Amino acid sequence: MAETRNGAGFDRGSAVTRSLLGWGVVAGILYLVVGIVQGLLRPGFSFAEHPLSLLMLGEFGWVQRTNLILTGLMVIAAAVGFQRALKPDKRATRTGIALGFYGLALLGAGIFPPDPIDGFPEASSTAETTTSGVMHLAFGGVGFIALATAAFFMVGWFRARNESTPAGRARLAGFIVLVGFLGGAALATSSVGVLLLWLAVVTGWGWLAFTSLRVYRIVPHPDLDIRQAAAGDAR
Repeated sequence: MAETRNGAGFDRGSAVTRSLLGWGVVAGILYLVVGIVQGLLRPGFSFAEHPLSLLMLGEFGWVQRTNLILTGLMVIAAAVGFQRALKPDKRATRTGIALGFYGLALLGAGIFPPDPIDGFPEASSTAETTTSGVMHLAFGGVGFIALATAAFFMVGWFRARNESTPAGRARLAGFIVLVGFLGGAALATSSVGVLLLWLAVVTGWGWLAFTSLRVYRIVPHPDLDIRQAAAGDAR
């Protein structure tokens, strides 16, 4: 439904959808930048030995908890954007549902901090497994699986549009996220496991940013005058 703004046609629905999809681009950048800066500043933290979630522990743990919760909310916003942009294609709108679960999992992981790992925070021990630590791992697992599922759902949508390259990227990203998570969970106490988790995290955020931007571009411009001018040029 279009509305009038300053005498010009304006499609509020398209504007809202584009804004929501934009959060899919911002979320990963925020999460990684805030996490990496903290990792560089926090004594005892090692990128080769510790996942970013451990930054939730210690005196400044609230920063990473806030980071997780904010990125979770951004992913949920992007999920709504996918739902709005891709309907009525039921196969593709499942991507929005899967991303919604990913966002909720990030919120859960931000609420329940992980258990310490030897060396971080300093003087900590892994002797005790807590309910919070188990919940954090559970939410993390749900999140990675949901993100990989979202990527796999998009493969069919890209194929239907004869976009083989984005379809291949989606399939590869889903595979890397899933294998990276499973390998990282199995080898959690080793540097290899941490590296695999990093691979899954960076690949997942990169794919979400790329796909959010791709879907953003197919949503009609909210300014009806610009949209009509572009349509005229295309003719």
